[in-house]
Amino acid sequence: MPAWMNHLMELLSLPEFGLSTVFVVAFVSATLLPLGSEPAVFGLVKLNPDMFWPAILVATAGNTLGGAVSWFMGLYTHKAVDRARGSSTELRALHWLERFGPKACLMSWLPVVGDPLCAVAGWMMFPFWPCLLYMAIGKFARYLTMTAALLWFFPGTFQP
Repeated sequence: MPAWMNHLMELLSLPEFGLSTVFVVAFVSATLLPLGSEPAVFGLVKLNPDMFWPAILVATAGNTLGGAVSWFMGLYTHKAVDRARGSSTELRALHWLERFGPKACLMSWLPVVGDPLCAVAGWMMFPFWPCLLYMAIGKFARYLTMTAALLWFFPGTFQP
């Protein structure tokens, strides 16, 4: 492995950096980059059981902020396309999303489609703050459920 890769792995290793690593991994995984953050959250909680709630909250914050970045990417991409075309754009395939509006961002926790959904919400110019609130609710539920399920399937010394 290249030296820079080893250095990066050492820098991001758990538990040396703990919550900051969880935040960064959760943030990056909420953008359109394919990365899962649940193993980082699970690893931190497994190594430090008393960090259950801080890890859930930090992962939720990082993932929600990453979703917000995706929302802005969608918004500014839409504006750039509008300028290039000189007219408003509308995707017929997203008609169902228009019916749900910002509430569709509750589904941002879903694998594969959840993160692009945040970008699509920005593309469709849904109001930012309601979208952010629904993203946070969905992502909090995901981290709480996934971490609790992993701890249940892989029991150890953890006791909530």
